[in-house]
Amino acid sequence: MTAQEGGCLCGRIRYETRAQPARVTVCHCRFCQRATGSAYMVEPIFDAADFGVLSGEPKAFDQVSAGSGKIVHVHFCADCGTKLWLSFERFPDAVGIYAGTFDDPCWFEIEAATAKHIFLGAARLDTVIPAGLPTYVEHATTNDGTPQSATVFETCHQMGRG
Repeated sequence: MTAQEGGCLCGRIRYETRAQPARVTVCHCRFCQRATGSAYMVEPIFDAADFGVLSGEPKAFDQVSAGSGKIVHVHFCADCGTKLWLSFERFPDAVGIYAGTFDDPCWFEIEAATAKHIFLGAARLDTVIPAGLPTYVEHATTNDGTPQSATVFETCHQMGRG
């Protein structure tokens, strides 16, 4: 696989990934809404060993997750403010990248085998969920690691409609 690169708005921080994402999370929680300034975050998640900073020195902001109670480290450019990736106390070997910071934000697939929508309980009512993807009202697992049951819509589903 060819490495995929991305970076911040001003160009001072550049990073690369050297593998396909292990999974893709589309998160509708309030943290992700606020962090992206949008309705949800598309977050391809990589093994930390497959991620590297090419240039620049990011700053980090530590936020306690309302869902897990664990710290989420938000890595960003101190010059332009672009949020680039997350690292996690709960998942120390993972890095979640803000998909819009890739040079090509569409290079990876969002498919049922590796992707999911989480925190639909906080989703905007006009959000449309594609058919065939696992969805969860909150996290896909409990804090102790117990898997939650997924809902998979057979057709596209608008959140504000039964």
